[in-house]
Amino acid sequence: MEMAALIIGSGTLMDIVGIPVDSPMRAPAEQFLTLRAYGAPPVVVALAAQGAFRGFMDTKTPLYAVVAGNLVNAILDAIFIFPLGLGVSGAALATVTSEYLAAIILLWKLNNELVLFSWNVIGGDIIRYLKSGALLIARTIAVILPLWLSTSLAARQGPVPMAGYEISLQVWLTISLLNDALALAGQALLASEYAKGNYKQARLVLYRVLQIGGVTGLALAATLFLGFGYLTLLFTDDPAVLDVAQSGVWVRRIIRSQYFVSQVTMILYSLNECGIIAVCHYYSADKCYCFCVRWALLRCF
Repeated sequence: MEMAALIIGSGTLMDIVGIPVDSPMRAPAEQFLTLRAYGAPPVVVALAAQGAFRGFMDTKTPLYAVVAGNLVNAILDAIFIFPLGLGVSGAALATVTSEYLAAIILLWKLNNELVLFSWNVIGGDIIRYLKSGALLIARTIAVILPLWLSTSLAARQGPVPMAGYEISLQVWLTISLLNDALALAGQALLASEYAKGNYKQARLVLYRVLQIGGVTGLALAATLFLGFGYLTLLFTDDPAVLDVAQSGVWVRRIIRSQYFVSQVTMILYSLNECGIIAVCHYYSADKCYCFCVRWALLRCF
């Protein structure tokens, strides 16, 4: 459904974002979105599979799969975009190919741990899991909407402001994903200890993650303060685009320096969700439990 919606509604989505028909960004954006839509199924499968591996406390397998996919993506980008001259379409095709590869690897490895497909679907459990994940879905929407709005505002300003905004956004996303890795590890460890009733160890995990989060936030703020200008040069040498990208550096620095507060919020939020994640651990231990049910739960995360 997601793939069909993106393919059929690519033009409508461009209108919602605010890219006019006569904009030089319109045709490449629609082209990229239409091709990237074919990658929606493997992305959903990969996200669910990664959640299942986290339930098994296995972070290595998703790492290997994602690294393999990214390597293929980089190689195909260099081939499709430049020698073959496919441009934006080549970038989309390379990304979709890498996403299918990562999803196949994850499913192949996950098949050794549980039954992936079963007709024994328990509808009541699916509904219960979806209800439990309602707050997490709301949180995801709350994160996506500001990004959608800021992207829309940048796109309405034209190609140069949009390019500068995208550089700043990519740097921020890279740093945020590094931080998110720490948060996910803390959540998994905290949920595991909480489910076992080891409350003392759970508190220790909480304190350690908060300490590491504080140090990480300060280190990343210093990195941005000293190196943001050099990082933007990795994307372009256009002075106009660089001016736009670097105009938001102070906001990024403030956000990164406040990462300690972000870690506090994330871990306290995790305490509230420990019961849900503990259920995930329980059912992940049952290799015969239906993959469809587990997907419904993990997709919410």
